[in-house]
Amino acid sequence: MKEYIGVDIGGTKCAVVRADENGSVIEKEKFPTTNVKETLANIIAAANKLKTAKTAHIGVSCGSPLDAERGVILSPPNLPGWDEINIVKILEDAVGVPTTLCNDANACALAEWIYGAGRGTKNMIFLTFGTGMGAGLILDGRLYSGTNGMAGEVGHIRMAKSGPVGYGKVGSFEGFCSGGGVGRLGRAEAEKALRRGITPLYCQSFDKLDTVTAKSVAEAADAGDETAIKVYKKSGEMLGRGLAILVDVFNPEMIVIGSVFARSEKLLRASMEKTLQKEAIDISLAKCRVVPAALGDLIGDVAAVSVARNADTK
Repeated sequence: MKEYIGVDIGGTKCAVVRADENGSVIEKEKFPTTNVKETLANIIAAANKLKTAKTAHIGVSCGSPLDAERGVILSPPNLPGWDEINIVKILEDAVGVPTTLCNDANACALAEWIYGAGRGTKNMIFLTFGTGMGAGLILDGRLYSGTNGMAGEVGHIRMAKSGPVGYGKVGSFEGFCSGGGVGRLGRAEAEKALRRGITPLYCQSFDKLDTVTAKSVAEAADAGDETAIKVYKKSGEMLGRGLAILVDVFNPEMIVIGSVFARSEKLLRASMEKTLQKEAIDISLAKCRVVPAALGDLIGDVAAVSVARNADTK
């Protein structure tokens, strides 16, 4: 059985894993993301340590922007100093194994398609709904990256003239449907409530506004707080509107949503479904299921491995 090495490069930490063809992690090395030189040295050392005679390919998952065709990381905002880093050439020269680079949303799409909720589908969309909102597109049985790797930047779509800021745009899909966006929406609603003399469970005074997060709002909503429930209802409505666009344009058989949706589906599902049914083409929606991601906390490791396996089996 072949084995693969996955390299997950994050803004605060990195992980290098060895896994089998089934996506089962056999060994894992993890370390903080520091400066470029030190982090690259740690990645190379870990990959060489985990490499075996069975290692067929290395997959690298990293935040955008990057040039997957050239294998180059292009100054991601969460990786200062990573300017024009040819990670594919660096690893191929240092480890001696074919290597492929992929942005993290696309890598997660591959993971859910190969090993998770989207197994067996031909047309699937993965939405991150985490720190930001990005999409990975599996179309006609393959990953679609676009002309220069920028396909799937759905977080930049403007959903409303006003609203939380996400992806540098007021009222964007990311502004309403991301961890940061839900937190900002929660703060705005808490401020309105406090001015009306209502004290939300998740924010009991004006000086606590900066502490509001998607998680704290979700916990309050679970406890029945009306302001918190309103926040998630609004996010769910905008999620439904965004999903309707994707259903109409891509006609997928499944949309898999991670992170915040996977954790708080019951707070989002009703308003999402109501808007989606109102906005999407009926005949297309009838063929599409919207489900939470299945891989949970494993997705980072499995995503990078999926990049390797997908490249190796093309």
